[in-house]
Amino acid sequence: MSENLYTYGIIEQEDLELDVEGVAGADQIYTVDYKNFSAVVSDIDTTEPDRTDEDVEAHNTVLQHVLEYDGGRTVVPMSFGMAFKNERTIKGVLRGARRALRSTLNDIEGTVELGVKILAPADDTIPQEDIQATVTDRLTELSINETENDLFTDRLIVNKSYLVDRDQRDAFDAAIDEIEAEYDDELTIKYTGPWPPYNFVDIHIGAEQQGGR
Repeated sequence: MSENLYTYGIIEQEDLELDVEGVAGADQIYTVDYKNFSAVVSDIDTTEPDRTDEDVEAHNTVLQHVLEYDGGRTVVPMSFGMAFKNERTIKGVLRGARRALRSTLNDIEGTVELGVKILAPADDTIPQEDIQATVTDRLTELSINETENDLFTDRLIVNKSYLVDRDQRDAFDAAIDEIEAEYDDELTIKYTGPWPPYNFVDIHIGAEQQGGR
């Protein structure tokens, strides 16, 4: 049996077992501990998994379950494809990244990421800059941090990810509802999440560590 482990994310030390299908059809999601941290993992037969739509969805689904587990957990999400040779290798990674992990977990404690896209109508008959300022000011007040994502079309007025405290989630939802009601016939609003805070973590695992290489 392979000792390879696929890693989804890092949480504060806790023994978790999740009933959800993981990457490569894994039927057991569990944790590997190193001091105050736990890596959420599943067994896999390779250290270089193929990036398929099915497995990317499974990766995200596992993280969603961790995020919402028993009232919610704070998780530092790993990018897709982080598989390691064995438990010893993962513990070495956690040891090497412990300062960055501690800082990041403290920064995102009790938060979720929410995505907001707002599109103007094709005829471009509305004051985009005024609406952009009004809407973003309202959402900024309810968030801890935000990132500006690409405005990949002229119709896209807002494309942001917001880091929001769980206690502010209802207020943020209500603000989105108010914006939708106010601009019902003028704007298309796409509101997604909650997600693990992908856009608000900056931890890089070196290629020499992955797979024990």
